[in-house]
Amino acid sequence: MKSLRLVLGDQLTHSLSALNGLDPAQDVVFMAEVAQETTYVPHHKQKIVLILSAMRHFAEELISEGLRLHYVRLEDPANTGSFTSELARAIALHQPDRLIATEPGEWRVAQMMGEWSAQFGMPLEIRENNSFFCSRSRFARWADERKSYRMEFFYREMRRETGLLMQDDKPEGGEWNFDKENRKALPARLDSPKRRRFEPDAATREVMTLVGERFAHHFGDLEPFGWAVTRADALEALEHFISACLPLYGDYQDAMKVGEPFLYHSIISPYLNCGLLTAREVCVAAERAFRAGHAPLNAVEGFIRQILGWREYVRGIYWRHMPDYADTNALDAQRPLPEFFWSGDTRMNCVAQVVGETRRNAYAHHIQRLMITGNFALLAGLQPRAVEEWYLAVYIDAFDWVELPNTHGMVLFADGGMLASKPYAASGAYINRMSDYCGSCAYDVKEKSGEKACPFNILYWHFLIENHARLLGNPRMAMPYRTLEKMSAERRAQITQEALAFLDGGDNRLGAN
Repeated sequence: MKSLRLVLGDQLTHSLSALNGLDPAQDVVFMAEVAQETTYVPHHKQKIVLILSAMRHFAEELISEGLRLHYVRLEDPANTGSFTSELARAIALHQPDRLIATEPGEWRVAQMMGEWSAQFGMPLEIRENNSFFCSRSRFARWADERKSYRMEFFYREMRRETGLLMQDDKPEGGEWNFDKENRKALPARLDSPKRRRFEPDAATREVMTLVGERFAHHFGDLEPFGWAVTRADALEALEHFISACLPLYGDYQDAMKVGEPFLYHSIISPYLNCGLLTAREVCVAAERAFRAGHAPLNAVEGFIRQILGWREYVRGIYWRHMPDYADTNALDAQRPLPEFFWSGDTRMNCVAQVVGETRRNAYAHHIQRLMITGNFALLAGLQPRAVEEWYLAVYIDAFDWVELPNTHGMVLFADGGMLASKPYAASGAYINRMSDYCGSCAYDVKEKSGEKACPFNILYWHFLIENHARLLGNPRMAMPYRTLEKMSAERRAQITQEALAFLDGGDNRLGAN
């Protein structure tokens, strides 16, 4: 039986389930670069380069293995711009008896796939995505047993099932979670390691030229581009992180510093999310470093938790609750996204730094996303869909299945606490403790009121006032609400007045420096 095997742009893994059992003599692998996928949000230029170049390199590897390949380039004059239409052209050419695919990462693609069998009049086999530890059905069984979800309990089950960082049936070191040890501020004199970046080859340069011409209006700088686009280079990036960065990753994973976009972070999430690396091999490599005495337990556990715990958990939430999940807005946040999320043109130095690094690198680490841009979006009451589209557009590792739950649930609390147990709201004091941003800011982080006051200070208390009825019953919010209750009515009125003046731009503080 002749099969057309589908490989999507975020499925660049040689062990992909859709390729299992492939008959090189008659089966054909189908891959297509289509305008539809490059423009449904205005993706960062470097993100488009990464995916297209990685696809082209992966295709060459398949050809070198002797596989038959139907590949459509974005600049092909016959390219219709639609994945379904390109699939129709491939079917007409190759006349397969069936289609074989791996379940996609995004709901909209799954909906598109669901129409293909009837549309093309042939069987479509959609196989489980074997790039994850936890299948969608396995997560559903875990979720069915609970009234509420918490990542920590899911993570413990994954540890038991995989045996990662376990001693028999007990967690290594006697604790499941060493997060309390991973919140150190960065010492002023500590130099972070120089990161391994990759010089674009001829194929990548060709893609960069294409993206520069076709997507000039998209957000982000095209150069310098230093991301791995092959599995070999992605493995080298992983090895560099394990050897040079993992030992101190735990201590300083929450730290932020001007001019240091990567610090000790792995920056391998783009490779995990497009398939150049697998979650299992990454976690095994980190555990091996612990067993060899190269990296301490708090660092390795914290890193593995991000992948085995959080990454798998948000995927499970996504597939269990889409598409309704994306429409929730528990805090009734309605403000539009400020222009400075694109321009970086704001007097808030922390926001300007993160947006600037995002423009240059298509990357910001998880605390920058959660506690700077995300914290501002939460406190300011920005409309969830607008914020989510921004995160999906600007970050090189952002795909809907991972970006949406992280932004919707973790950052914005728009799901009302399904994913996270409390809103991650913080004043300027947290930013000052974990970064050096405040020292060169136009605002004074120690000021609580007035023209010079850090906007995060005013917005934090305004957020609590605005959401009093919605959040008062949350036990993890009890302490700040006890403090709020002690404030006079006059002080609350002053907070509201100053917050609205800032948010409405009455003093032009959302404008230029």
